Amino acid sequence: MDAPVGIGVGTLERAFAIIRLLSTGASGGERVTRIAKALGLTQATVHRTLQALIVQQVVEQDARSRRYRLSIEFFVLAARAGNPMNLRDLCRPAVLRLCASLGDTIFVLARSGFDAVCLDRSEGPFPIRSFTGDIGGRIALGIGQGSLAILSFLPEAEREEVIRFNLPRVRELGMFDEVYLRTEIDSVRELGYAGRNTGLLEGMAGVAVPVCDREGRAVAALSVGTIADRLNAERLPTVVELLKREARAIGPKLNPFDPTLRRPAQSLAALLPN
Repeated sequence: MDAPVGIGVGTLERAFAIIRLLSTGASGGERVTRIAKALGLTQATVHRTLQALIVQQVVEQDARSRRYRLSIEFFVLAARAGNPMNLRDLCRPAVLRLCASLGDTIFVLARSGFDAVCLDRSEGPFPIRSFTGDIGGRIALGIGQGSLAILSFLPEAEREEVIRFNLPRVRELGMFDEVYLRTEIDSVRELGYAGRNTGLLEGMAGVAVPVCDREGRAVAALSVGTIADRLNAERLPTVVELLKREARAIGPKLNPFDPTLRRPAQSLAALLPN
Protein backbone atom coordinates (compact mmCIF):
# COMPACT_ATOMS: atom_id res chain seq x y z
CA MET A 1 0.00 0.00 0.00
CA ASP A 2 1.36 3.39 -0.94
CA ALA A 3 2.29 5.75 1.87
CA PRO A 4 0.27 8.97 2.19
CA VAL A 5 1.77 12.06 0.65
CA GLY A 6 3.28 14.63 2.96
CA ILE A 7 1.03 17.18 4.61
CA GLY A 8 1.65 20.55 3.02
CA VAL A 9 -0.43 23.46 1.85
CA GLY A 10 -0.09 22.46 -1.79
CA THR A 11 -0.95 18.86 -1.04
CA LEU A 12 -4.03 19.82 0.94
CA GLU A 13 -5.21 22.21 -1.76
CA ARG A 14 -4.86 19.49 -4.41
CA ALA A 15 -6.62 16.94 -2.22
CA PHE A 16 -9.60 19.20 -1.56
CA ALA A 17 -9.75 20.24 -5.21
CA ILE A 18 -10.02 16.57 -6.15
CA ILE A 19 -12.64 15.92 -3.46
CA ARG A 20 -14.74 18.83 -4.70
CA LEU A 21 -14.46 17.65 -8.29
CA LEU A 22 -15.48 14.11 -7.35
CA SER A 23 -18.45 15.49 -5.37
CA THR A 24 -19.84 17.25 -8.44
CA GLY A 25 -18.68 14.85 -11.16
CA ALA A 26 -20.26 11.87 -12.83
CA SER A 27 -22.08 9.43 -10.57
CA GLY A 28 -19.92 6.58 -11.80
CA GLY A 29 -16.71 8.32 -10.81
CA GLU A 30 -13.88 10.02 -12.68
CA ARG A 31 -10.73 8.87 -14.42
CA VAL A 32 -7.28 10.22 -13.59
CA THR A 33 -7.01 11.82 -17.03
CA ARG A 34 -10.27 13.72 -16.61
CA ILE A 35 -9.33 14.93 -13.11
CA ALA A 36 -5.90 16.04 -14.23
CA LYS A 37 -7.29 17.99 -17.18
CA ALA A 38 -10.04 19.65 -15.12
CA LEU A 39 -7.65 20.77 -12.38
CA GLY A 40 -4.60 21.54 -14.49
CA LEU A 41 -2.46 18.95 -12.73
CA THR A 42 -0.21 16.20 -14.02
CA GLN A 43 -1.59 12.67 -14.06
CA ALA A 44 1.20 11.57 -11.75
CA THR A 45 0.26 14.20 -9.18
CA VAL A 46 -3.41 13.29 -9.37
CA HIS A 47 -2.67 9.58 -9.05
CA ARG A 48 -0.39 10.14 -6.06
CA THR A 49 -2.98 12.32 -4.31
CA LEU A 50 -5.76 9.85 -5.02
CA GLN A 51 -3.71 7.04 -3.49
CA ALA A 52 -3.24 9.13 -0.35
CA LEU A 53 -6.98 9.78 -0.17
CA ILE A 54 -7.64 6.05 -0.60
CA VAL A 55 -5.33 5.32 2.33
CA GLN A 56 -7.40 7.75 4.41
CA GLN A 57 -10.59 5.99 3.19
CA VAL A 58 -11.93 9.22 1.69
CA VAL A 59 -11.79 7.98 -1.92
CA GLU A 60 -12.27 4.55 -3.44
CA GLN A 61 -11.60 3.08 -6.88
CA ASP A 62 -14.14 0.95 -8.68
CA ALA A 63 -12.48 -2.39 -9.43
CA ARG A 64 -14.27 -2.78 -12.77
CA SER A 65 -14.28 0.71 -14.30
CA ARG A 66 -11.07 1.88 -12.54
CA ARG A 67 -12.80 5.20 -11.92
CA TYR A 68 -12.40 7.09 -8.66
CA ARG A 69 -15.26 8.24 -6.45
CA LEU A 70 -15.88 9.46 -2.92
CA SER A 71 -16.18 6.63 -0.40
CA ILE A 72 -18.98 5.86 2.01
CA GLU A 73 -16.61 6.80 4.83
CA PHE A 74 -16.33 10.30 3.36
CA PHE A 75 -20.10 10.75 3.55
CA VAL A 76 -20.10 9.50 7.14
CA LEU A 77 -17.50 12.13 8.03
CA ALA A 78 -19.39 14.82 6.11
CA ALA A 79 -22.62 13.96 7.92
CA ARG A 80 -20.91 14.28 11.28
CA ALA A 81 -19.19 17.53 10.38
CA GLY A 82 -22.34 18.98 8.86
CA ASN A 83 -24.22 18.84 12.16
CA PRO A 84 -22.95 21.95 13.97
CA MET A 85 -24.59 22.81 17.29
CA ASN A 86 -26.34 19.44 16.98
CA LEU A 87 -28.90 21.42 14.97
CA ARG A 88 -29.85 18.62 12.63
CA ASP A 89 -30.57 16.26 15.51
CA LEU A 90 -32.47 18.95 17.41
CA CYS A 91 -34.56 19.93 14.41
CA ARG A 92 -35.18 16.50 12.88
CA PRO A 93 -38.27 15.61 14.96
CA ALA A 94 -39.79 19.01 14.16
CA VAL A 95 -39.01 18.58 10.47
CA LEU A 96 -40.76 15.20 10.38
CA ARG A 97 -43.78 16.49 12.32
CA LEU A 98 -44.15 19.52 10.07
CA CYS A 99 -43.78 17.48 6.90
CA ALA A 100 -46.40 14.99 8.09
CA SER A 101 -48.90 17.59 9.31
CA LEU A 102 -48.54 20.07 6.45
CA GLY A 103 -47.84 17.73 3.56
CA ASP A 104 -45.17 20.06 2.20
CA THR A 105 -41.38 20.03 1.94
CA ILE A 106 -39.61 21.26 5.07
CA PHE A 107 -36.10 22.71 5.24
CA VAL A 108 -33.64 23.52 8.01
CA LEU A 109 -31.24 26.29 7.05
CA ALA A 110 -28.28 27.45 9.13
CA ARG A 111 -26.04 30.45 8.80
CA SER A 112 -22.61 29.88 7.26
CA GLY A 113 -20.78 33.18 7.11
CA PHE A 114 -22.62 35.33 4.56
CA ASP A 115 -24.68 32.37 3.33
CA ALA A 116 -27.46 30.11 4.49
CA VAL A 117 -26.85 26.37 4.10
CA CYS A 118 -29.47 23.64 3.93
CA LEU A 119 -28.78 21.30 6.87
CA ASP A 120 -31.82 19.07 6.48
CA ARG A 121 -34.80 18.55 4.18
CA SER A 122 -37.87 16.35 4.27
CA GLU A 123 -39.75 15.94 1.00
CA GLY A 124 -43.46 16.55 0.65
CA PRO A 125 -45.57 15.02 -2.13
CA PHE A 126 -45.45 18.10 -4.36
CA PRO A 127 -42.50 18.64 -6.71
CA ILE A 128 -40.82 21.93 -5.86
CA ARG A 129 -37.77 24.00 -6.65
CA SER A 130 -35.79 25.87 -4.02
CA PHE A 131 -32.86 28.26 -3.83
CA THR A 132 -30.66 25.90 -1.81
CA GLY A 133 -31.73 22.67 -3.48
CA ASP A 134 -30.73 19.57 -1.56
CA ILE A 135 -28.86 19.21 1.74
CA GLY A 136 -25.57 21.10 1.56
CA GLY A 137 -26.86 23.67 -0.92
CA ARG A 138 -26.25 27.31 -0.07
CA ILE A 139 -27.58 30.74 -0.93
CA ALA A 140 -26.63 34.29 0.02
CA LEU A 141 -28.35 35.53 3.17
CA GLY A 142 -31.30 37.63 2.08
CA ILE A 143 -32.36 35.51 -0.89
CA GLY A 144 -35.28 33.19 -0.22
CA GLN A 145 -37.51 33.03 2.83
CA GLY A 146 -35.26 30.87 5.01
CA SER A 147 -32.12 32.95 4.59
CA LEU A 148 -34.11 36.18 4.93
CA ALA A 149 -35.55 34.98 8.23
CA ILE A 150 -32.03 34.33 9.53
CA LEU A 151 -30.67 37.67 8.29
CA SER A 152 -33.55 39.63 9.78
CA PHE A 153 -32.94 38.32 13.28
CA LEU A 154 -29.17 38.75 13.45
CA PRO A 155 -27.81 41.40 15.83
CA GLU A 156 -27.78 44.79 14.12
CA ALA A 157 -24.01 45.01 13.64
CA GLU A 158 -23.85 41.53 12.10
CA ARG A 159 -26.91 42.23 9.97
CA GLU A 160 -25.36 45.41 8.58
CA GLU A 161 -22.12 43.59 7.77
CA VAL A 162 -24.00 40.90 5.88
CA ILE A 163 -26.09 43.46 3.97
CA ARG A 164 -22.98 45.36 2.84
CA PHE A 165 -21.27 42.18 1.68
CA ASN A 166 -24.29 40.56 0.03
CA LEU A 167 -25.87 43.52 -1.76
CA PRO A 168 -23.83 42.96 -4.96
CA ARG A 169 -24.81 39.28 -4.89
CA VAL A 170 -28.47 40.11 -4.31
CA ARG A 171 -28.51 42.70 -7.10
CA GLU A 172 -27.36 40.06 -9.59
CA LEU A 173 -30.88 38.66 -9.52
CA GLY A 174 -32.14 41.91 -11.04
CA MET A 175 -35.13 42.30 -8.71
CA PHE A 176 -33.54 43.43 -5.47
CA ASP A 177 -31.96 46.64 -4.27
CA GLU A 178 -30.96 47.90 -0.84
CA VAL A 179 -34.28 49.65 -0.19
CA TYR A 180 -36.23 46.52 -1.08
CA LEU A 181 -34.03 44.29 1.08
CA ARG A 182 -34.24 46.57 4.11
CA THR A 183 -38.00 46.90 3.69
CA GLU A 184 -38.30 43.13 3.65
CA ILE A 185 -36.13 42.81 6.75
CA ASP A 186 -38.29 45.32 8.63
CA SER A 187 -41.40 43.39 7.62
CA VAL A 188 -39.95 40.05 8.75
CA ARG A 189 -38.90 41.49 12.10
CA GLU A 190 -42.39 42.91 12.62
CA LEU A 191 -44.27 39.76 11.57
CA GLY A 192 -41.84 37.20 12.91
CA TYR A 193 -41.69 35.30 9.63
CA ALA A 194 -40.62 35.65 6.00
CA GLY A 195 -43.36 34.71 3.60
CA ARG A 196 -43.55 37.00 0.62
CA ASN A 197 -43.40 35.32 -2.77
CA THR A 198 -40.72 37.13 -4.80
CA GLY A 199 -41.63 35.43 -8.06
CA LEU A 200 -38.02 34.37 -8.64
CA LEU A 201 -39.09 30.73 -8.64
CA GLU A 202 -42.21 30.69 -10.77
CA GLY A 203 -45.11 28.78 -9.28
CA MET A 204 -43.29 28.26 -5.97
CA ALA A 205 -43.98 29.79 -2.57
CA GLY A 206 -42.45 29.51 0.87
CA VAL A 207 -42.55 30.75 4.41
CA ALA A 208 -39.88 30.59 7.11
CA VAL A 209 -39.36 31.46 10.75
CA PRO A 210 -36.07 31.98 12.58
CA VAL A 211 -34.73 29.59 15.19
CA CYS A 212 -33.23 31.90 17.79
CA ASP A 213 -30.94 31.34 20.74
CA ARG A 214 -31.64 32.63 24.25
CA GLU A 215 -30.48 36.12 23.25
CA GLY A 216 -32.78 36.33 20.26
CA ARG A 217 -30.03 35.80 17.66
CA ALA A 218 -31.10 33.70 14.70
CA VAL A 219 -28.87 30.68 14.15
CA ALA A 220 -31.15 28.79 11.78
CA ALA A 221 -34.55 28.81 10.12
CA LEU A 222 -37.41 26.36 9.64
CA SER A 223 -38.86 26.77 6.19
CA VAL A 224 -41.75 25.39 4.15
CA GLY A 225 -41.43 25.12 0.39
CA THR A 226 -44.50 24.37 -1.67
CA ILE A 227 -46.44 25.26 -4.79
CA ALA A 228 -47.97 28.74 -4.73
CA ASP A 229 -51.60 27.54 -4.63
CA ARG A 230 -51.00 25.78 -1.31
CA LEU A 231 -49.78 28.88 0.53
CA ASN A 232 -52.77 31.17 0.11
CA ALA A 233 -53.90 33.84 2.56
CA GLU A 234 -56.29 31.42 4.29
CA ARG A 235 -53.70 28.73 4.97
CA LEU A 236 -50.68 30.94 5.68
CA PRO A 237 -51.50 31.75 9.36
CA THR A 238 -51.80 28.05 10.21
CA VAL A 239 -48.47 27.23 8.55
CA VAL A 240 -46.74 30.15 10.30
CA GLU A 241 -48.10 29.17 13.70
CA LEU A 242 -46.91 25.57 13.34
CA LEU A 243 -43.44 26.74 12.27
CA LYS A 244 -43.20 29.22 15.14
CA ARG A 245 -44.30 26.62 17.67
CA GLU A 246 -41.55 24.22 16.59
CA ALA A 247 -38.92 26.98 16.43
CA ARG A 248 -39.80 28.15 19.96
CA ALA A 249 -39.33 24.59 21.23
CA ILE A 250 -35.91 24.22 19.57
CA GLY A 251 -34.40 27.53 20.70
CA PRO A 252 -34.01 26.75 24.42
CA LYS A 253 -32.29 23.47 23.58
CA LEU A 254 -29.38 25.17 21.79
CA ASN A 255 -26.10 24.98 23.66
CA PRO A 256 -25.17 28.59 24.57
CA PHE A 257 -21.52 27.60 25.05
CA ASP A 258 -21.08 26.07 21.61
CA PRO A 259 -18.45 28.18 19.77
CA THR A 260 -20.29 27.66 16.49
CA LEU A 261 -23.18 29.62 17.95
CA ARG A 262 -20.92 32.62 18.53
CA ARG A 263 -18.73 32.51 15.45
CA PRO A 264 -20.79 31.06 12.59
CA ALA A 265 -18.80 32.98 10.00
CA GLN A 266 -15.67 31.04 10.94
CA SER A 267 -16.63 27.70 12.42
CA LEU A 268 -19.75 26.70 10.49
CA ALA A 269 -18.27 27.80 7.18
CA ALA A 270 -15.28 25.57 7.84
CA LEU A 271 -17.45 22.55 8.57
CA LEU A 272 -19.68 22.58 5.51
CA PRO A 273 -18.66 22.08 1.88
CA ASN A 274 -18.15 25.09 -0.39
